[in-house]
Amino acid sequence: MSVANETLYIKGEQSVEVQTRDVRLGDLVAMECGQQNIVSKLKTLKILKMPEKGQHRFVISVLKIIECIHKEYPNLEIQNLGSPDFIVTYEARGKKNKFLEGCKIVLVVITTFIGAAFAIMTFNNDSGITTLFDQIYEALMGSPKEGFSILELSYSIGIIVGILVFFNHFGKKKFSVDPTPIEVEMRLYEKDIQTTLIENYSRKGQELDVGKSDSKSGSSGGDRS
Repeated sequence: MSVANETLYIKGEQSVEVQTRDVRLGDLVAMECGQQNIVSKLKTLKILKMPEKGQHRFVISVLKIIECIHKEYPNLEIQNLGSPDFIVTYEARGKKNKFLEGCKIVLVVITTFIGAAFAIMTFNNDSGITTLFDQIYEALMGSPKEGFSILELSYSIGIIVGILVFFNHFGKKKFSVDPTPIEVEMRLYEKDIQTTLIENYSRKGQELDVGKSDSKSGSSGGDRS
């Protein structure tokens, strides 16, 4: 069947979550074409196969998607209306334990309640942690605290665990596939630098553009001030 005059429109979100190891084109993008049989066939087109266990994440360029489509329909014109890159996240399906899920919810609620109460009490005590621990110990035990107690130990361990969970890594070991806060800040910093460089060169008239001689642009290209 000839597709020389046909146009396929594809649109995909920047982040996609899949539940099966065999990732097909229909899982990644929405498609529209004058010939619906083309869309039906392309929806089943296999793009990649996820590893068996755990959670995995891949980034796929739209050019890879177009390449896979052209292997099936070389003369098909493709118009991308969505993101130029796709983040594909896979997490193996597992049987949910309702009891375990309930325990997690209760734990989160208790932790949130204690954390909020602790924040309010330290604020009212002008962040006097030692004084607050003394007051809590005396209220619970009925006698003043002498020396070190379980409260200080729990607080110290909680600080360490909180830092590790927030920064999402210990040494080279990451606790999840998500980028760490430091990685996110570094990418934002790089993006800000690139935007600033482009704007600076454009405002100074040093940007290589139509109507400008290459010699002029090239002579000023080394200026990074």
